[in-house]
Formats: sequence, C-alpha cells, structure tokens
Amino acid sequence: MAFTLEIGRKAPDFNLPATDGKKYSLRDFDQAEFLVIFFTCNHCPYVIGSDHITAETAEKYKGKGVQFVGINSNSKNTYAEDSFEHMVERMKKHNFPWVYLHDESQEVARTYGALRTPHFYVFDRERTLVYTGRGVDSPRDASRITVNDLDRTLNELTSGKNVSVPATNPVGCNVKWDGKDAHWMPPEACDLV
Repeated sequence: MAFTLEIGRKAPDFNLPATDGKKYSLRDFDQAEFLVIFFTCNHCPYVIGSDHITAETAEKYKGKGVQFVGINSNSKNTYAEDSFEHMVERMKKHNFPWVYLHDESQEVARTYGALRTPHFYVFDRERTLVYTGRGVDSPRDASRITVNDLDRTLNELTSGKNVSVPATNPVGCNVKWDGKDAHWMPPEACDLV
C-alpha cells in the first residue's frame, strides 16, 4: 500500500485540538459539500509564501460549500515555531479562513500519508479522496505561480465536473517527524506521480 492516501479512499477520522480552543473530528465538517484537508505549519517558507493564495482560494469557494481544515503535524522539537502556542499566535495575526488543528502525536499525518507542507487532500460529499498534492506550482515564491491546482480542482468540483488532474506532487518542506533529522522522510514515502 502506498504511504500517501490514494485517490478513491475515504477520509480517515481524527480528533484534534484547534487554535480556537475546541476539538474537531471529521463529522464536525459534515455540512461541507467538499472538504479540503491540508497539512501545514508555522515556519515553512513554502507555507508562508503561499498562505495568502490558499486563503484567497478558501474565501473564493466558501460560498460554494467548500470547507478548509489545516493540520500542523510538525514536531515542535524539530522547529519550536511549530508549537501549538505559535499556531494560536499565527491564527490571531492572520485570521486565516480555516480551522487550524494540532496533530502533536503525528498519527493523523501518518494516516493520511502527509509528505510535505503544504500537502492538500480534497474530498467529495461522501468524503472520498478526489485530489491530492500541491496547491500551486510555486508556493515559496507566489510571483512565479503559473498553475493553481487547488483552484482548478475546486472549480471543476463546484461546477459538477470530474477532477481532470487528481494527483500532483506536493511542493514544500517535508513533514518534521519527531526524533528524526529535519530532512528525514519515512522510507515508504515517495513522490505521488
């Protein structure tokens, strides 16, 4: 079985604390027609360079039944900036249009097979995976973006079309696994396409 959740698989459940003081599981987003779950963090230059694009995309599709959920699974022991306290500060500062969850055990990252930050997973109404991979082709430098895969995917879905490109390679820093070198990835993890 592939490390990363494959197209056609169901969204794994979770029960994680958020920066708003609540805990969330998959059923808390039942009202969403489409669910975007993405693995992100506080320090990664690829995240910082593209968060405003992700936020614009989330706002664009909010009225079309799309809900965004960010999950930080990075170890604070690798990067202190990725602590829950810094997550709370970052959300207060930027007021991003998504729920921001903390996966301290990294169990959810392993279940989804998160490769990088950011790494996007888009699920349909039945919570079947219909897209996984990058948000844009140049997340570190938004001025060089030529393709917005996430926007294209959500435009197709909200227009009743099939997803034309269901998988791309996520572009970003690898997830920071606790107790491992900052650049370590699980041996079974590899690029998607």
